[in-house]
Amino acid sequence: MRPITGVWHANVNSPTKRRRWLAFETRLVYTLPMARPALLDPAFVRELEALRRRLEIRARGGNGGDHLAKRRGSSVEFREHRAYEPGDDLRRIDWSAYARTGEPMLKLFRAEEDVIARILCDTSSSMGSPDGLKLDFAKRFAAAVGYMVLARSERVQVFSAADGLVTSPPPNRGRAGLPTFLSLLDALTAEGATNLAKAVDATVRRSQKPGLLVVVSDFFDGADILSSLKQAAFSGHQLALVQVLSREEVDPTLEGDLALVDAESGATIEVTMDESALVAYQSRLQALTSDLEQFAKRHAASYLRFIASDDLAESVRAFVETGARR
Repeated sequence: MRPITGVWHANVNSPTKRRRWLAFETRLVYTLPMARPALLDPAFVRELEALRRRLEIRARGGNGGDHLAKRRGSSVEFREHRAYEPGDDLRRIDWSAYARTGEPMLKLFRAEEDVIARILCDTSSSMGSPDGLKLDFAKRFAAAVGYMVLARSERVQVFSAADGLVTSPPPNRGRAGLPTFLSLLDALTAEGATNLAKAVDATVRRSQKPGLLVVVSDFFDGADILSSLKQAAFSGHQLALVQVLSREEVDPTLEGDLALVDAESGATIEVTMDESALVAYQSRLQALTSDLEQFAKRHAASYLRFIASDDLAESVRAFVETGARR
């Protein structure tokens, strides 16, 4: 395991307290399981620790939850103390209790609002074609978003979608839920046809309370996905649309007489890839992108398009910054 360390400073005046703080500081080290190196790079996690403070989740579930309420006027009440565990939010340490006992303790509060992020990951065959990079990017992106949510002691739930919902396990909460969350993501594979609209509808129906709904897909869906997304927005969900495409899909290099095989249906189409065919393709792709962009503007959602080979850290930064501006 590669340790991930951080540096924190405290106003510790007495030599006794200073010795206790130094002893405590050496314990502020946590590790990521080496079994999942492809999803979360330890070096990137250090940046996620900073980015999570800027992640904006406006949709609130309404149930009580254990988190630091950000909105003014949110009523919170003290619930209990518990021992500090590596990776916990340092803002929750009760320094008075630490001064008395020499043991770091966290103050937990019961808040009026609960926060949940749901990540709907497209696992249809088109996400695995041709080289699997699209699904790999989607899983690593989802892992980063999920980490930021869990590190805030909030809940995250991952759904997989192909021809409707494929899996919808219960949500995880807090850092303790990270291994299970990463295992669920790591197990996702690309197969089957696409009906993303059906999957969004099912996700909304299964959601008892609204929250952040992140849809990660290529959005190559023959169904009316915008109607389903509109219903999700009307139900109170904060939408983030993350489109993942391959370089070849954005800038195809095909030419000549070809037989193209649909990655999902297996159907074969014979085409002549000349300049007019490429222009027509680019026009349809631009229309899809424009529809998603316009939807996001009308419904206070965020929309981002990435290439599967894009730098993950820069992509996650863009995701956080786009949400923060709304």
